[in-house]
Amino acid sequence: MKQITIIAQTTKGLIASISEKLGQAGINIESIAAMVVQDRDVVTLTVDTYDKALLVLRDAGYNAFSEDAEIINIKDEPGALAKITRRLYEGGINVRSIRLLYRQYGEALVAVAMDSPELGMELIQDLLVNRSK
Repeated sequence: MKQITIIAQTTKGLIASISEKLGQAGINIESIAAMVVQDRDVVTLTVDTYDKALLVLRDAGYNAFSEDAEIINIKDEPGALAKITRRLYEGGINVRSIRLLYRQYGEALVAVAMDSPELGMELIQDLLVNRSK
């Protein structure tokens, strides 16, 4: 899964502006999350057309970049995410972002962007919910 992150000076109406620009370009926002970190707004979103969205956002003057995230399925229980992040940390994997996407029936889908996805997935494979069992 690809996700787009925008880092901007904290501004009122940022989400409205981003969503309007994308809507005017015919781009559908699939998910969006925003937070303030010190004096910056950090907005992470997924859209239906990434290349077009990046172009629209950059043309509008936003510091926008895209990164790949692995979608993992874990048990929805206390400590499950801690096991994943601890294993990645101890394996030397830098987690750039992590987002809970969906929770249902005792399972959770999580998007994890990391600097070495293949190695990261190898390190946590035994902690993931395997639907084929």
